[in-house]
Amino acid sequence: MNYIMKYGLEYNPFIKNTTLNIYESSDYKETLFRLNYLLDIKGFGVITGDPGKGKTTTIRNWSKTLNRSLYKVIYIPLSTLTVMEFYRTLASELGIDAYHQKSKNFGAIQEEISRLTNDKRITPIIILDEANYLKSATLNDLKMLFNFEMDSKDKALVLLVGLPILNNTLNLNAHEPLRQRITMSYHFSGLNKLEAKDYILLKLKRAGCLIEIFSEAALDAIINSSNGIAREIDRIVNRALMLGEKLKADVIDTEIVMKAYDDILLG
Repeated sequence: MNYIMKYGLEYNPFIKNTTLNIYESSDYKETLFRLNYLLDIKGFGVITGDPGKGKTTTIRNWSKTLNRSLYKVIYIPLSTLTVMEFYRTLASELGIDAYHQKSKNFGAIQEEISRLTNDKRITPIIILDEANYLKSATLNDLKMLFNFEMDSKDKALVLLVGLPILNNTLNLNAHEPLRQRITMSYHFSGLNKLEAKDYILLKLKRAGCLIEIFSEAALDAIINSSNGIAREIDRIVNRALMLGEKLKADVIDTEIVMKAYDDILLG
């Protein structure tokens, strides 16, 4: 990674495994506000957005701030599970034995949630990522599984996270009972142009960069090519840095950015 030295960086802040650079965009702040609201009232929440706009990163960062003596966070990313697999996975994550019969898992899960909330005063938070892939049968069971008829207050927080098509699925008549239980929803719109520029410059600054690496026109080209998607910005900037070093460019211009973008498109 000679480009790191060339451009005066302490590390590359645009690669996927970099965890030091949470950017607090308007989407990020609004989502945290709504998640904390949901934390108070519990029930079902829905977060949607196109790939790479920061849904999962925001939710994971939020969940890490929660007091583990008050909340039990369960994150299930494999939303293509069958109904039985879902029940068994949830039972296992709750720390109880999973059964081979759905009805037994159903009862055991409800009993454990009641034990956590009533006896230990711990609120379960179940995060279902890629929920747009959840099977209809699983969605149908969610309302029943987290419905405690003797209580007027929800015992758990269930968060469905997925692509925008998730909203289309939930709007089907078959899922009306579940949709009526949704108390919070938010859609990620992505970074606007000002945020996108700030995102790039702030990441560079945090990585120790003290010089101008990108021309203003190059920054505009990155922003326009990425459509406000943070993940795409990272990919373009990362490739542009590599090309800039290869071409011995002290300042990365529009031509280098567009070459980087074309390389990405070509795979």
